[in-house]
Amino acid sequence: MSPYDWQKSSFSGEAANCIHIATAEDGTIKLRESDNPDNIVTTTPEKLRAFILGIKAGEFDHFVTDATDAAPDTVSPEQAS
Repeated sequence: MSPYDWQKSSFSGEAANCIHIATAEDGTIKLRESDNPDNIVTTTPEKLRAFILGIKAGEFDHFVTDATDAAPDTVSPEQAS
């Protein structure tokens, strides 16, 4: 039994590949991926917020040059619009 109350992203719906998030007692944020739940990433709320804002601002778009380079279940920014 996990010591954390994991919550699945509502965006995932019934999909198997999804991110789970939990808040630890010390205020840190825990993240894990459903395919590998034993690997847990720990961050702060401030750093997670900055990361999400960076994603929304397109700061990491250069890692994917076009939709064919993206993972099969990934939507490119152009497709999301």
